[in-house]
Amino acid sequence: MPAPFAAILIANRGEIAIRIANACADLGIRSLGVFAEDDQASLHVRQVDEAVALPGRGVPAYLNGAQLIAVAREHGCEAIHPGYGFLAENAAFAEACAEAGLTLIGPGADTLRLFGDKAAARALAARCQVPLVQGTDQAVTLEQAQAFMAALNGSGVMVKALSGGGGRGMRAVTDPADLAAAYARCQSEAQAAFGDDAVYVEQLVSAARHIEVQVLGDGSGAVSHLWERDCTLQRRHQKLVEFAPAPGLDAALRDRIIDSALTLAREVIYHGIGTFEFLVEPEQDRFYFMEANPRVQVEHTVTEQITGVDLVQSQIRLAAGASLADLQLETPPGYDGMAVQLRVNLETLKPDGGTTPAAGTLTAYEPASGPGIRVDGYGYAGYAVSPAYDSLLTKLIVSGADYPAVLQRARRALKQTRIAGVNSNLPLLQALLASDDVQANAVTTRYVETHLDQLLAALPEEVASDLPVTTTTQIENVITPAGCEALLSPTTGVLVSLLVKAGATVQEGQVVAVLEAMKMEFEVRATVAGRVHSLAAREGDALNEASPLLFVEPGEVQGDAIATEESVDLDHIRKDLAEVLDRHQAISDAGRPKAVEKRHRKGKRTARENLDDLLDADSFQEYGAMALAAQRRRRSSEELQAMSPADGLIGGTGTVNAEQFGESAARVMAMSYDYTVFAGTQGMMNHKKTDRLLQLAGQWKMPLVLFAEGGGGRPGDTDFVGVAGLDCHTFAAMATLSGQVPLVGIGSGRCFAGNAALLGCCDVIIATEDATIGMAGPAMIEGGGLGRFTPEQVGPVSVQAPNGVVDVCVRDEAEAVAVAKRYLSYFQGSVTDWQAADQRELRHRIPEKRTRVYDIRTLIETLADTGSVLELRQAFSPGMITALVRIEGKPFGLIANDPTCLGGAIDAVGGDKAARFMQLCEAFGLPMISLCDTPGFMVGPEAEKQATVRHVSRMFVTAASLTIPFFTLVLRKGYGLGAQAMAAGSFHSPLFTAAWPSAEFGAMGLEGAVRLGFAKELAAQPTPERQQRLFDKLVAKAYQQGKALNMASFLEIDAVIDPVESRQWILRGLNASGFKTGTHGGRPFVDTF
Repeated sequence: MPAPFAAILIANRGEIAIRIANACADLGIRSLGVFAEDDQASLHVRQVDEAVALPGRGVPAYLNGAQLIAVAREHGCEAIHPGYGFLAENAAFAEACAEAGLTLIGPGADTLRLFGDKAAARALAARCQVPLVQGTDQAVTLEQAQAFMAALNGSGVMVKALSGGGGRGMRAVTDPADLAAAYARCQSEAQAAFGDDAVYVEQLVSAARHIEVQVLGDGSGAVSHLWERDCTLQRRHQKLVEFAPAPGLDAALRDRIIDSALTLAREVIYHGIGTFEFLVEPEQDRFYFMEANPRVQVEHTVTEQITGVDLVQSQIRLAAGASLADLQLETPPGYDGMAVQLRVNLETLKPDGGTTPAAGTLTAYEPASGPGIRVDGYGYAGYAVSPAYDSLLTKLIVSGADYPAVLQRARRALKQTRIAGVNSNLPLLQALLASDDVQANAVTTRYVETHLDQLLAALPEEVASDLPVTTTTQIENVITPAGCEALLSPTTGVLVSLLVKAGATVQEGQVVAVLEAMKMEFEVRATVAGRVHSLAAREGDALNEASPLLFVEPGEVQGDAIATEESVDLDHIRKDLAEVLDRHQAISDAGRPKAVEKRHRKGKRTARENLDDLLDADSFQEYGAMALAAQRRRRSSEELQAMSPADGLIGGTGTVNAEQFGESAARVMAMSYDYTVFAGTQGMMNHKKTDRLLQLAGQWKMPLVLFAEGGGGRPGDTDFVGVAGLDCHTFAAMATLSGQVPLVGIGSGRCFAGNAALLGCCDVIIATEDATIGMAGPAMIEGGGLGRFTPEQVGPVSVQAPNGVVDVCVRDEAEAVAVAKRYLSYFQGSVTDWQAADQRELRHRIPEKRTRVYDIRTLIETLADTGSVLELRQAFSPGMITALVRIEGKPFGLIANDPTCLGGAIDAVGGDKAARFMQLCEAFGLPMISLCDTPGFMVGPEAEKQATVRHVSRMFVTAASLTIPFFTLVLRKGYGLGAQAMAAGSFHSPLFTAAWPSAEFGAMGLEGAVRLGFAKELAAQPTPERQQRLFDKLVAKAYQQGKALNMASFLEIDAVIDPVESRQWILRGLNASGFKTGTHGGRPFVDTF
């Protein structure tokens, strides 16, 4: 059989690199190994056919994908094997290999990207009807996580990183009080490990076993399996002991789990080997998909032992194009006996169960041997262990006939294995396998954490006696020269730089050495001034915490004092800071004079000018300022910095009206598309930034102000994988905020497509005279075969205001900002500096002649605080007025009928307008005032063409769900269903319904009631004159019957009041309700129309 590849580069180190090299040798493939500058002593360097040094030290050297690809091509390799960890699940690296003509041994980039995104993997499982633990399926805010946990009625949750795996960024939470801390910790770990702090939550399955299925696929849709493994014994989500097959697992349950794994693999047309992992509750006969790992697993060894299949060889052959049939693995082979893998880590176990990497030199490395024992490791006596790498040293793989036999042999193997010079977890593994619960196979995934005290107490005595008790013991064993003080290593790490020599003088606080630990460098400063007597360590040495670095003879030292934080030049700008400051300058208006001048020539303001005007001075905190357009495949970084500052979206937090309402009430999230950057279009990074800002606005309940000018989706972005981008979450995220926080949209200039969609989600839209708003711009309209139009013809304000899209029309952006600030103020609290007109004027605002019209807006201006009325949607359904007002500084929502339009009758759009305004007031806790003067709903054939029945009934349905105080004042006409709708459904629905003396009531208009009720009597009159006299007499009688005073005598209304007392009635009513203005109502969202 010919070799699948001529040569393979192994992009890994340690035991897995040796394992891959052995597989290559058996297949006749030349193996090329790599090693970092500080890793030359690793055994894998000697086990490969050829080894190449990589520039750099520690883990970063193995993560430089471009460097690895260059080495592979230079040395004639056809493929790269990533092993596990490092770049094994990096989709970008897979794409780079493909572009370089190299085969990355593993699934393709799309599969890696899918399973690297936990939410996408859960969505796949849901689509395939594979059982899932109840979860959020996407990144969540802390508030959303808390709400999810509360909904579980006492059950705990698991907080998990959305990206990556390996147990990092995971926390189990059983007490809601601990959720915030766990959430923050998981975010921090996820950011550090995967570069993405997104987390999601799912229901905690506390008494579960961890079962995974080994799957193979050849990329044709054919998939198979090599049975399952049990990985239940783990510590803080890091596996310690693994069995194959899973001991005690019910056969039928096993079949269902394996079938689910194959279903998922088949759905993605899996290529290569991989593992699908599940949480299993055997007692309840149920299981849940957890995640998939599209790579070779650390514990693949136990599967090899029971099936006789070399998984690494199979992985290589599949990558070379072999089919499952070629491998004779179309159906799973049988398995023989049982195997267990024990992970031997070099670490120091702390009393709290945590561990720290151990360092030093192995003085003994003698793993067990004999029948049924396999060792995969890379240790040897004299090997200097570096804490810069993973602590896994060796895997003991033990085979036997069954569970008791394999445990017995594993205990012997642990006892016979001798590792000296560096601490290891051998004692813990011995205690674990000796425990009664493990012997009885009665464990869950949290067994080690919950039984840690018992396990520590059971550490073998002969081993425990050799373990260091405290660092003091280590220090006492160091011989410090007479008259000297030892400078000790502050942490376990690698000594990368020693900056002094014996005989040199040092000042107190002087940096004398640099240690590297956990991928970070630590400066070591002299603790005393004097002369260096001697050195105790060399560069490259791996040091334990409190190991001596050097010895100093204390004494006075001549020379300048060492610079400290207090003595440095505070005005000095470092190079890294200068770079940041230069970038910020470049994206500012001052740094873009041509773009600003072009904007000003058109009579428009820049995005930053609008935000500066909106937000209080020095309150803006910008997010994502360094974003660049996702066009790195077609443009250089320098070009993008010049062309796409902030990727065309400027946003962040700030305050509005803080001087008036205080900083807490004034908090806002402000966002503005920048029309000088690709015409304000929405790019990939632009969307990502928007999603982040919307998430923060919802999480912290900040009102949102959006300047929406722009052309919608951007066609020129190249740096993404997909077809149409319809999985973008931005629009759903914006809609989620509806009813949660006030949403203010400002449209100026051209606002099309996606920009218009976000604008349309806002509670209020403020538009300038030159605005044109539409769901598509001219190019898209023409492309759809709908004709050719200029941008200004698409959706001008002259159209969008009368049709209800625009709430407030203004002259320019300056006035738009002023209105936005004023609108927000109604939701920020009460004001103390208010004035009001002489309320006696109200007695004369309504003419005594009952058929004469009057100016309702003047009446409202008189009733409300002076200058406090902000009318919304004035041009839309002018017969129904909706406005925000203040009474003695307190904010209210107000609806009123305009008798100059349809006589005050409520038409279809008027019903919509009033109902939506009720929703707005309910959502944000504004009490409502209704000024009723209506003859009822519009009727007749023409009215019914507008679906009046449905539209006006919205007023009843919406009012029925209100929890805010509602006050009704009947000014004149209170007729029929329309009057009831103005009173929240019934005259007894509001907290009070009061009438002015001019009010009149009836089941319908008085004149109409007379014409219908007395039709025969009127028809019987001999002359038109007598008919009119009778009609007038009957109307006068009906008016007396329907007068406010008579209505009140039957208790159909609560009071008839002097108009002068209207404000007092409203304020007393508010006080009587006990309602706290601004309290969030029960409305889940505010309709967009």
